[in-house]
Amino acid sequence: MSIKLIRYSPWLVHFNTGGCNGCDIEVLAALMPHFDPERFGVRLAPSVRHGDILVVTGAITKKAAVRLKRLYDQMPNPKFVVAVGACACDGGVFKGAYGILRGAKEVIPVDAYVPGCPPRPEAILYGIVKLFQKIELLAKAKSK
Repeated sequence: MSIKLIRYSPWLVHFNTGGCNGCDIEVLAALMPHFDPERFGVRLAPSVRHGDILVVTGAITKKAAVRLKRLYDQMPNPKFVVAVGACACDGGVFKGAYGILRGAKEVIPVDAYVPGCPPRPEAILYGIVKLFQKIELLAKAKSK
């Protein structure tokens, strides 16, 4: 699939590692009709094999890192990753704990970060729209 096509109909895969589930609730709220993510073409993918953008929430434990890497590998190329919340960005309040990694970037490449504990649904959609702009720049660079 072309990078340009992802910009117009991205399908999200949501991976929650657990924790307090605050970011998980906000991601689900951002996908509800009140915030109308479909105006950007965003939909939740029925399977990881159909997803274009992986949305990661929660603190990345060593056990969750294995599952996260497996999910990332199962997604078709091109694929993008958004880390939502302080825990997914850099470990959050669990930073420095023996079983917690310092964010999703230690397991998979992250393309966009949405900081906050938890971030508001508007911020999550803003982060996804910023990722779209990055995807458009990549598409323009590849077409040259």
